Amino acid sequence: MSVESTTRAVTTLRLKEMKDRGEKISMLTSYDYSMAKIVDAAGIDVILVGDSAANVMAGYETTLPITLDMMIYHASSVTRAVNRSLVVVDMPFGTYQGDSKAALDSAVRIMKETEADAVKLEGGEEVIDSIRRILSAGVPVMGHLGLTPQSIHKFGTYTVRAKEEAEAQKLIHDAHLLEEAGCFSLVLEKIPAALAARVSSELSIPTIGIGAGPETDGQVLVLHDMLGINKGFSPRFLRRYADLYTTMTDAVSKYIEDVKSGDFPNENEQY
Repeated sequence: MSVESTTRAVTTLRLKEMKDRGEKISMLTSYDYSMAKIVDAAGIDVILVGDSAANVMAGYETTLPITLDMMIYHASSVTRAVNRSLVVVDMPFGTYQGDSKAALDSAVRIMKETEADAVKLEGGEEVIDSIRRILSAGVPVMGHLGLTPQSIHKFGTYTVRAKEEAEAQKLIHDAHLLEEAGCFSLVLEKIPAALAARVSSELSIPTIGIGAGPETDGQVLVLHDMLGINKGFSPRFLRRYADLYTTMTDAVSKYIEDVKSGDFPNENEQY
């Protein structure tokens, strides 16, 4: 990997160039300054300030409770840490569905108050008016199809989406609609690998998969899941690259032991 490829700032145009030359796009979530600084320095292409913060940072069961103010707090913390990665911010539930004027107001707040690079919305034709209005203001939009967690109460399950022909055809239709509207990229979540491959080949914009097989133009995971901080979530698509839950628990236990025994602080750890 060249120095240039790891240091030049990532833009929406650069993601398109990566797809065109067959270079896979790496994407991870981050929600705070310290973690984002590490992820950015490691060379990640895209950082998603996901509404999954509702789960991993706030302890909610779903992503629905997180507010626009909370997302702005997390996103502004992340952007202060980032030098290279493209930062995309999830628009939370209730800020864009059914009201394109409110959607634009929410997107403008995110862009002005966080200095992020783009926003992400879940859904296809049902939210296309909001997407078009946001794009008309010059705000880059990443789409999201397949399993859309903000619609969990509509689906009633987190199982794989678009396995049936009718839903698969709607997803293909929505994917083309989002591209035609002007979205710069598209997340495909938890859909059959063959369907994701077809969509990725038909679109000129890059696709980012999560539980959608290897033929998308990039991959995204939740940082706390892939680092093994969160031990209670083990979907089939997740690969854990560390076991930080055990590492951190052991470190805290050792600290407690040293404090209780009087070993910490020692003579070299005082003034």
